[in-house]
Amino acid sequence: MAVFSSLSDRLQDTFDKLRGKGRLTEDDINAAMREIRMALLEADVNYRVVRSFVSTCKEKCLDAEVLDSLNPTQNVVRIVLDELTHLLGDTDSKLELDQSRTPNVIMLVGLQGSGKTTAASKLAYLLKGQKHHPLLAACDTHRPAAADQLQTLGSEIGVPVYRGDGKDAVKVASESIRAAVDRMCDVVIVDTAGRLQVDEEMMQEAVDIKEAVKPDQILMVVDAMTGQDIVNVVSAFAERVDFDGVIMSKLDGDARGGGALSVREVTGKPIKFVSMGEKPDSLEVFHPDRMAKRILGMGDVYGIIEQAEKAADEQSMEDAERMLMQGFTMDDMLKQMQQIRKMGGLRKLAGMIPGVDRAMSQAGGDINDHAMDQIEAIIHSMTKEERAKPRIIDGQRRKRIAKGSGHSIQEVNQLYKQWEQMDKTMGQMRSMMAGGNTRKMGRSMRGMMQRMGASQADLAQFDAQMAQANQAANREQRRANKRPHKKGKQKKH
Repeated sequence: MAVFSSLSDRLQDTFDKLRGKGRLTEDDINAAMREIRMALLEADVNYRVVRSFVSTCKEKCLDAEVLDSLNPTQNVVRIVLDELTHLLGDTDSKLELDQSRTPNVIMLVGLQGSGKTTAASKLAYLLKGQKHHPLLAACDTHRPAAADQLQTLGSEIGVPVYRGDGKDAVKVASESIRAAVDRMCDVVIVDTAGRLQVDEEMMQEAVDIKEAVKPDQILMVVDAMTGQDIVNVVSAFAERVDFDGVIMSKLDGDARGGGALSVREVTGKPIKFVSMGEKPDSLEVFHPDRMAKRILGMGDVYGIIEQAEKAADEQSMEDAERMLMQGFTMDDMLKQMQQIRKMGGLRKLAGMIPGVDRAMSQAGGDINDHAMDQIEAIIHSMTKEERAKPRIIDGQRRKRIAKGSGHSIQEVNQLYKQWEQMDKTMGQMRSMMAGGNTRKMGRSMRGMMQRMGASQADLAQFDAQMAQANQAANREQRRANKRPHKKGKQKKH
């Protein structure tokens, strides 16, 4: 994840130094804590937050049970992970809507430039996907073209926007409730005005809107690029409007991320959503434990599963079954590229796989989503028969495909080798499935997880799940053996 890349590298370097030692001394712990302190301060985390965080970690790491354990470094990493998770929020904080009230009202506040208007449309898109019927209220009557921007964003995602007279923000907010009832919308998202810095007029308008519409939830939109100044901003909003949670915007940028790590400790309010891109579907529910693991380079395997489930459909499941049974074609490869795009692209997925992002950085490489454009162009230059039966692609065909796609023959050859490797993998999976060898498949998957850098805890959880799967398969086999064979019915005379 770009916003935490520098911090993540520093923390992982610190742990690498500890792993090189068989036993840890108090001096080793002190040196590690100094490096963690410097890494957090360089990430622009609030100094009070850093002081408290490091003090707690150091106290727990110096415990005799940790230093005398068989693997003290692993225990230190676990302590830092636990405290980082606590810093971000111990549990997930979902958006709670009042089922007894229609419409529910969600009010967004924050400084100008924090991304409130965009966040409003993304939140509407998210709720729409959850079978709600949201309405956007354009209550930023101060920024020129703010209502036009919200109208454009609302049109793109198919969500109505109420603009009113465009002059009195409190009046527009009040009227939007009636407009939602008339349109049978069950959620109103109120986009309020912001300033470049906190001022009395803005705060009073926010208070007046709050009193007029009595929102079920007030969410403060905070730019991830905000550093130390976040303390003053959130304190002012907390004092006047008492918001319920935070939407962290622009978390896909190159900021140092200090604001994201400071906001909960400073406000006591949970981060509810994070924005990971520009597209309408880039707003995600915030999971503190997953974010902490990604910062420490442990990846987010569960996030990959969720993204895959979100992108999957009935047709793709049928395609997966056919690939396993019949073979892997270029059309299948093309569909996989399209599925990866739905899941957020290669760069986003790489950040969720343990160690991949860092390994690429150390190798001087980069995750390039444009490579998928190249693959698609080459495959689209193939005939229908070539896509279905790639093995017929000879030298002459490769020249034609290269010319038609605007790429070199070497690039076509590289794609062909990638297809061969994927087809070989599918063949291995077919043979394992045909033989019913789930244990062998489990060992193969476990080996892949180890190569990807999965933690011992994740491997242990995988082992437990595979053991349960094997037990279930054995039980089913025993039941099948006990079932009497069906015989043809005999006619009674």
